[in-house]
Amino acid sequence: MARVHTGTVSLGIDERGEGAPLVLLMGLAWPRTYWDEGFCDALAARGFRVLRVDHRDVGESDFLDVTPPNIGRVVQAAFAGEPVDAPYLLADMARDVVGLLDALELERAHLVGASLGGMVAQTLAIAHPERVASLTSVMSSTGDPEKVLASTAALDVLFTPIPTEREAAIAHQVEAFRTLSGAAFDEARVRALAARGFDLQAHVPGLQRQQGAARQLVALLASGPRVEALPGVEAPSLVVHGAEDPLVPLEAGEQTAALIPGAELLVLEGMGHDVAPPFWAPVADAIAALR
Repeated sequence: MARVHTGTVSLGIDERGEGAPLVLLMGLAWPRTYWDEGFCDALAARGFRVLRVDHRDVGESDFLDVTPPNIGRVVQAAFAGEPVDAPYLLADMARDVVGLLDALELERAHLVGASLGGMVAQTLAIAHPERVASLTSVMSSTGDPEKVLASTAALDVLFTPIPTEREAAIAHQVEAFRTLSGAAFDEARVRALAARGFDLQAHVPGLQRQQGAARQLVALLASGPRVEALPGVEAPSLVVHGAEDPLVPLEAGEQTAALIPGAELLVLEGMGHDVAPPFWAPVADAIAALR
């Protein structure tokens, strides 16, 4: 494990494997360790140098010293099409990854992003095509508000702050995944993921962790849709989506694949908003096929 300074912030990373560099970007407020070890090993076995990376404001990366705006007002403004003032945008998070590649002296990398991480990966592929060997957008969206039709239970998961105390935080994540994962939910696996994720950032005060998650959510809402820009993506692209995703509906993934030229759409039956063990092999195979 290490921290790499991008020129703007320091990001927490770890790596395994040898071969073509592949960057894994996780979702909103989830540390990089929410990419399961087994999935990372599956990618490494397919010839990738796998880099799990914490976004700013989560995990072992830098947390900003900025109080986030009121989430309720931001949501109202975003869905009304009004400007949203944000400490940073998805474009800044994408530039963090570019800075990471620069620091590691990597000309380009394969990008795999889940949920918010998929949005960051899309943004990077749009703005910095020369740095992207391939793009895989997993259980993510174009940012089109008309395609965000999450279930009420899933929205409750998104907007409920993770508790600051360890056991309560783990229990919260177990119940969140029970809602998000669908039929593939495995309590023992999720409890282990949540414990590792909490311990990774236990050095950060609880309120600071909650504010970091809020800033990431505001960045998502303030960045607007990528509908007009995605047709300009040049990288070989894969869109992976669960047929039973309760948070980001399949329609959002279908729209993403339709907009990116030549993108392959992989729809996995039984998959919710979680890359659970039953889906590791087909997803890893599809990512490897992009080379």
